[in-house]
Order: sequence, then structure tokens, then C-alpha cells
Amino acid sequence: MSSATWRNVFTFNKYSQIAARALRASLKEEERVIAEKRGLTILRYQRWENGQGGPQTYLVPPPESDTAAKKAAV
Repeated sequence: MSSATWRNVFTFNKYSQIAARALRASLKEEERVIAEKRGLTILRYQRWENGQGGPQTYLVPPPESDTAAKKAAV
């Protein structure tokens, strides 16, 4: 069996997602929690009309403590 057999089953993105999940699961509790927080993604979108961008809207609003800390650091 070749080391690239996974390519016949799923895409590289899916493979890397599975590998990352397995790695996080193997970590000790404290390191696992930190790694899982890094894996969270904040998605926002912006509606454009007549060449002008509207306000950015979060798909899932982040917790208030995270946004306050980021604004202060900028």
C-alpha cells in the first residue's frame, strides 16, 4: 500500500483536517484546549452595492472578551 493511498479516498483538505483532529486528541488536556482554540475560525461577510462595501457582519458573533482584547491590541 502506498503512502498516498488517502488521495483515492478524500481530498487533501479532508486529510489534513483528520490529521489535525488526531493530533489534537493526542495532546495533554492543557495543550489540547489551546490548540482547539487556535482552530476556531471567525467568519464575516460584507454586502457590496454600487462599488461600495457595507458593514461587515459576523456569521457567528465572537465572544465579547475576544473582540475587546483584539481591538485594544490594534
